Amino acid sequence: MSTQLRRAVASSYLGSLIEYYDFLLYATASAVVFGKVFFADLDPALATVASFGTFTTGYLARPLGGLIFGHFGDRLGRKRMLVLTMSLMGAASFLIGLLPGYDQIGPIAPLGLVLLRVVQGIAVGGEWGGAVLMSAEHARSRRGLWAGFTNAGAPSGMVVSTLAMSGTAAFTSEADFLAWGWRIPFLLSIVLLAIGLFVRSRVDETPAFLAARKEDRRRLPLVAVLRDHPRVLLLGVGVGLAAFVVQATLTTFVLAYGVQHGHPRQEVLNALTLSSACAVAGILLWSALSDRIGRRPVVLGGVAAMAVFGFLLFPMVRSGSGLLLVLALVIGQGVIHPMMYGPLAALYTELFDTESRYTGASLGYQLAGLGAGFAPLIFAELQRANGGGSTTPVSWTIAAFCVLSAVCVLALRETHRRDLAPEPGIPAAAHREGHRG
Repeated sequence: MSTQLRRAVASSYLGSLIEYYDFLLYATASAVVFGKVFFADLDPALATVASFGTFTTGYLARPLGGLIFGHFGDRLGRKRMLVLTMSLMGAASFLIGLLPGYDQIGPIAPLGLVLLRVVQGIAVGGEWGGAVLMSAEHARSRRGLWAGFTNAGAPSGMVVSTLAMSGTAAFTSEADFLAWGWRIPFLLSIVLLAIGLFVRSRVDETPAFLAARKEDRRRLPLVAVLRDHPRVLLLGVGVGLAAFVVQATLTTFVLAYGVQHGHPRQEVLNALTLSSACAVAGILLWSALSDRIGRRPVVLGGVAAMAVFGFLLFPMVRSGSGLLLVLALVIGQGVIHPMMYGPLAALYTELFDTESRYTGASLGYQLAGLGAGFAPLIFAELQRANGGGSTTPVSWTIAAFCVLSAVCVLALRETHRRDLAPEPGIPAAAHREGHRG
């Protein structure tokens, strides 16, 4: 493992951890805090829906971030954009920690929350593609594993964010936590930002980008993706949809659902922390396996298992047993979801050519990410509409997304043996045709 690959992997992992610490900290807060702080004048059930609605705006902004930073990342380089995305995310999270609540400034508070959430969405939308490419384009072998470290940063960020939130809650009263305690984890993001920027500054630009920069690149990256890869882009979005719907279900909706069915908030947060730690190992293990047997078999196994497990998840959570709650989240988030999610880092980079890879990978991944943005909102509304009754419609919805992802996986060719950097003298179009064949 070369020095630059080691630095690239460390930078991508740490950058992803920091970005998702900030992004998923918001998810935790939207489930347990924001409804009371920023939507205090609404009915509690409606406040939960409204809180998840602001959560959704971040996901709506992610494709925009993927387009903006993908374009400039393909034109100017991966490294420059990653410094910008990290700075944006850190600043937005810090400002959320300073934002007054509804009781102080009225309706301006939720509006400010939405605006800062949009900035978070734009930042994380640009971060993921560049971070994955920094690892994947530096790697000479075991690309799935090295790129998988970026995806492992997401549950790592969840571990750190839930530890920060639950630790603060444990040392403050309920009133103090709602008044000011929840702000501490957001304010701490400025420290993580300084560490991340230092690590990221020591990584060189990727060899694949430096080689592609020497070629004629008059076409816009977005045009190249839409003209040369429209089918691949759509299938890529479909492949990732189920993984994101399940991710949001396990990390956001189940959090609120568990509290509603009698589990103490701290118990749910502890279970989520444990399952997120398991997910880090799961993502790396399944990503490494995808280097050996291919991306498609691993993802297919995951969506098949989750289509079934979705019907067991909610009965386990509402049983009232703390052990079953932990088991449900560990199996779902720590074992099955990593099968669906881990190989996506390498898969998305392998679907597109170097000159438009940042744009294509980011756009496909972030459009799929809309599933995570809408899932908690839709599921919360379903629960509110039927008075908090049966979760069977939610389980069927998860299963339907799993079927969709399975169909899209089967429609794609296997990509794990693709060379990301064409040999000198071979036109991009020829390399593209070879990949298709």
